[in-house]
Amino acid sequence: MLKRIKKKKSAGTVKSFLEKDKVKAVKKKMKTETFFHNLAETFKAMSDPTRTKIIYALCLEKELCVHDITAIVGTTNSAISHQLRTLRSMKLVKYNKVGKAAYYSLDDIHINNLFAEGLRHVEEK
Repeated sequence: MLKRIKKKKSAGTVKSFLEKDKVKAVKKKMKTETFFHNLAETFKAMSDPTRTKIIYALCLEKELCVHDITAIVGTTNSAISHQLRTLRSMKLVKYNKVGKAAYYSLDDIHINNLFAEGLRHVEEK
């Protein structure tokens, strides 16, 4: 949000203007539209309660198979598989196949850190 400063002019009129140096400095540091789209998609992927439970479970336990996640979240294998596909497509989780079983983990420490910050934010309220 742009901050406007009001400056009194003579004769009681008020002139409003932008802090041009701040606007210029921030605009210079802004990321691309694609970057913000990808960032919004990351948060969107975490906005579903089932996906949030999956991410939380993977924060608590480094690696879990689909059946374990299903038991933890309390839904069906197909529902969990669907949500894991979404999380995988957003590069929030990855998997490792061992025989017929797929073991899921968070894609990297950034996902864990991002989620941990969200938890701290909610717990403070």
